[in-house]
Amino acid sequence: MSPSAGGLVVFLLSVKVIQSQDGWGVNYDQTDVCAAKGSIVFIICDYTHPPGIDPSDIKDRFWFTKEKDDVRESDSAEYKFTFMTNKPGEKYTGSPGVTLSVTGLQVQVRRLNSTWLELTCHSSCVLSDRAEYYWYKNEEIIKTGSSLLVSSGSTDRYSCYLRGSWDQRSPAVYGPQRPSVSVSPSAEMLEGDSVTLTCSTDANPAASYTWYKEDGTSDPRLLSEEPQLVFSSIQSSDSGNYS
Repeated sequence: MSPSAGGLVVFLLSVKVIQSQDGWGVNYDQTDVCAAKGSIVFIICDYTHPPGIDPSDIKDRFWFTKEKDDVRESDSAEYKFTFMTNKPGEKYTGSPGVTLSVTGLQVQVRRLNSTWLELTCHSSCVLSDRAEYYWYKNEEIIKTGSSLLVSSGSTDRYSCYLRGSWDQRSPAVYGPQRPSVSVSPSAEMLEGDSVTLTCSTDANPAASYTWYKEDGTSDPRLLSEEPQLVFSSIQSSDSGNYS
């Protein structure tokens, strides 16, 4: 290999941020929210107004940008809360508002030694410390936690997801499958022809390639570290076994 459980995902912080002026105010529970794509997020605030205003005078309260239950990456934005009274022009907006960052999950691969790899479920912003990660091996849940140790020779597919976002698994990582080799042109070759050998395999992260030619010694000769081995003008001396 080369280098959901159900429930709601709710991210809340304990620090309140107060935007206020002359008795008007909006109190946000948090100003920065990081949420995994497909999870459910609550953005919470309360508001205050001068004592002389009766609660029945508040005619409208709303968030603007947009508000959805099931977040997508396109929902990343700053959300602000506004409330207004029944008097023309009398309103208050809590600004700055709450910045929502929506992230997908990725699996990072780190080689520990010749035997083991460490897989880490990674997001582009910092999720809550209470975030619960689950790991799939092929199509079976095998472990919880943000990291997983796997054999460096494994060809199984590993992916992770966050509790509460069932259908938003990370892209799977997996080791190279058995490679295949093609020759172009595939017909009989003549000296001076241009010939290309191509090695390919399915892997994520992408596989690295090495071409060798057997030359009768115990150690084959290294020719290239690219997927293609190109002979711009092939000669009879190029005959041999390539791998």
